[in-house]
Amino acid sequence: MSKTILITGASTGIGKSTAKRFQAEGWNVVATMRTPEKDTELRALENVLVTRLDVTDPESIQSAVSLALAKFGSIDVLLNNAGYGAYGPLEAFSMEKIRRQFDTNVIGLLEVTKAILPHFRQQHSGTVVNISSIGGQMTFPLGALYHGTKFAVEGISEAMHYELEAIGVKTKIVEPGMINTDFGGRSFDFTNDESMGEYQAVVQSLFGAWSASEFPGSEPEVVADVIYTAATDGTNTLRYRAGTDAEELLTNRKSLDDETFIGGIKAQLGLS
Repeated sequence: MSKTILITGASTGIGKSTAKRFQAEGWNVVATMRTPEKDTELRALENVLVTRLDVTDPESIQSAVSLALAKFGSIDVLLNNAGYGAYGPLEAFSMEKIRRQFDTNVIGLLEVTKAILPHFRQQHSGTVVNISSIGGQMTFPLGALYHGTKFAVEGISEAMHYELEAIGVKTKIVEPGMINTDFGGRSFDFTNDESMGEYQAVVQSLFGAWSASEFPGSEPEVVADVIYTAATDGTNTLRYRAGTDAEELLTNRKSLDDETFIGGIKAQLGLS
């Protein structure tokens, strides 16, 4: 009997590439997204259920899980992938935008996981794969909100590792580096207030580095491969890095003291 994975945020990028990878490996795939009516590619594949799930809409979460179980009988892997990045000076953000960032990247992840855990507990098996980021271990300027959510995902996942092991469920964290997806477009929310002149040098430095490909990215298929490994290797390994830049940056972050590492980021961005 084929195994089944439920993926949040499967409309583009990492989520879509992962859906295609698991389908190619013979898995049933529940590819969820906020606007499933816009999908044409995934729904054309065998053993793929495309359905609506908005991580900020509890009813859509319950509905997607129920549809998945009705269609395929069980769920073996949950991939919490949905998310976006809010960047900009903290002062420039409304509290509504601050809450939206945490509701999507943190509360949404918790709510989807909670919706599937009773099923995992009943079958005494399952794997939760949470997409974090290099930004869950290190930061870039103007990313207080985004990095705050990804640091939270790291702590939540590491703590869950203990309790879920007691019911036969594995917890995995995948930490992609820079990825060539629409993160810089549809999944990127930049807020600025040019009247706050003191911050504008930092804003320009960050955008200058990004536009100059100072941080080159990997393809989303690279992350999909790592997710597949995490979901199927049968180990209790907690963290998986995805992308050569992730390996380099996270290795440096662990080996260097704060002053040296942060100083290096500042120098790279022309802030030192």
